[in-house]
Amino acid sequence: MKALLQSIACLILLMSIQIVYAQKEIILTVEKEQVTQEDFESIFRKNNRDSVISSESLDEYMELFINFKLKVRAAKDLGMDTVSSFVRELDGYRRQLSRPYLTDSDLLDNLIKEAYERKKTEVRASHILIKLEPTASPEDTIRAWDRIMKLRKQIVGGADFTTVAKSKSGSEDPSAQDNGGDLGYFTVFQMVYPFEEAAYNLLVGDVSMPVRTRYGYHLVKVTDKRAARGEVLVAHIMVRAADAQNQEEMIEAEKKAREIYGQLQGGADFSELALKYSDDKTTSRKGGELPWFGTGKMVSEFEGVAYTTAKGQISEPFKTQYGWHIVKKLEDKSIPPFEDQQSELKSKVSRDTRADVTRKSFINKMKAEYKFVEFKETLNKVIKAADTTIYEGYLTVNEKLLKEKLISIDGEAYLVPAFIEYVGLRKQNRKLLPAEIVKQRYDEWVDERILDYEDSRLEEKHNAFRLLMNEYRDGILLFELTDQKVWSKAVKDSVGLEDFYASHKEQFMWPERAKVRIFQCADAKVAKKVRKLAKKKKGSDAIKAVFNKESNLIVSVEEGVYTREDKEILSKMVWTKGVAEPVTMDNQTFVIDFLEVMPPQPKALDEARGLITAEYQNYLEKQWIAELRAKYSYTVNKNVLHSIK
Repeated sequence: MKALLQSIACLILLMSIQIVYAQKEIILTVEKEQVTQEDFESIFRKNNRDSVISSESLDEYMELFINFKLKVRAAKDLGMDTVSSFVRELDGYRRQLSRPYLTDSDLLDNLIKEAYERKKTEVRASHILIKLEPTASPEDTIRAWDRIMKLRKQIVGGADFTTVAKSKSGSEDPSAQDNGGDLGYFTVFQMVYPFEEAAYNLLVGDVSMPVRTRYGYHLVKVTDKRAARGEVLVAHIMVRAADAQNQEEMIEAEKKAREIYGQLQGGADFSELALKYSDDKTTSRKGGELPWFGTGKMVSEFEGVAYTTAKGQISEPFKTQYGWHIVKKLEDKSIPPFEDQQSELKSKVSRDTRADVTRKSFINKMKAEYKFVEFKETLNKVIKAADTTIYEGYLTVNEKLLKEKLISIDGEAYLVPAFIEYVGLRKQNRKLLPAEIVKQRYDEWVDERILDYEDSRLEEKHNAFRLLMNEYRDGILLFELTDQKVWSKAVKDSVGLEDFYASHKEQFMWPERAKVRIFQCADAKVAKKVRKLAKKKKGSDAIKAVFNKESNLIVSVEEGVYTREDKEILSKMVWTKGVAEPVTMDNQTFVIDFLEVMPPQPKALDEARGLITAEYQNYLEKQWIAELRAKYSYTVNKNVLHSIK
């Protein structure tokens, strides 16, 4: 049994080796550049997702691929891949394409799912804020911490949260004096992530430990949680009060709103009254319709009415800080399934501060993978050497220290001068002490070095990224050279275009055409009279004037030069110069006056310049490809090509 298992294992290993070997086989060679079966197959399948794979389809695609590779080879021989504009453009694409590879994808997926789950719940919370700059010194940070902890001690000891928030030494959020710190209901992405994290993890009635955000330290108290109400679509009529604090103005606004409501009760159209009376001019022309919105997007009074009004119903007038409103509920919708939200959530998570969490997690993983080493003794010496000249971008250390290692990544040492150069390139925060600046800059520098090192190995670690970068690199080169050789040349080379046209006129022919007047008549009796007048060479306007005294629908006329395909009625007739007998089609009667019948003839250059230019471009490209195939050597391994299934 053991021998059998060993034999099976050897067979599997041999098959795996054969598969890998097959994928590495060379399928195409252009000059000395080789393309493996694996790379070609990846590109082929990407561009032929729904096609049936056959020897013919593979051969056909290979011919196109050879042309592509020859053009890229020519661009490289011209040095186009070393031009600064090309390097900048490719570098810009690389930064975008590398982003998904420089983050903790597993953690990102978890955060996306977490965000979706949180969309299902709305939290109501109050907070107390002690302001603190993100770059605050340790001393200021400690003072802020002590203040917020004293306030928390009062609340935990039984003091009312709202009272503490409004107190003289309480919250530094200006709105606390009006709302006692109450933020109303909110959901995911409506608060900075650390605040959101605290609110969703607290039980109703609980008060958090201090939460640090970019605004400072917060105490968070959750006062309620409820199932998410989804989004609503409403229209509104607003009667604005210029000064909401002015009692007389608010009374007048209410009076007007109730008059409008009375008209609505009497059956008046909501959209018409919104257009006529609403002071919200951004929506009045659309019948008062607002964009879809959810919790936390409108003032609480408006939100409350919008959600509680039944679909299709109109609310009574109500007051907000802006004046008086009447709302008509148009639609509502619950939270869509995760699959429908996944892409949007990923985009929001990537832009949100929670992206910092995935970045830091990724950096820590890379530190472990690349056996990151920090030489703390050297770092401490650098920190001690810092003085006030660092504010001007200088960090001076003794000569011996310049030769010492500061960090090591994957066995590669980074010396002190590299860090000193980094410090000199950054604007320093003069609120921090020199030693604190060094520590802050050091952390940034380490993170960047880790990410840069991983970035430099993306092609080696991720085959999909390597192929994508090759695709962008070759695509940019191909575009630039094709533009020079074909597209722009065809537009700018007027002499070449005229010569091409002169020798290919037969490709740009007008079919048989007729210059006609087409009279559409109310009935056969009118058509008979129209034909008589047309045969007498009466003008179109004169003929219409005879019949259209009471209605413009008795006779209408259309004039122009047409092919048989241009007008269905013309395809049913014998083309002879003169006025034809009336003809009926689709219960309509027509009289056709053939003013001139023109035989097939070449189109003038200006009549078909776009089409001729396109054909000239095709001609130039074929010539160019022929030159490239003659200039460069290339070979295709047909056996490998046709082995693709």
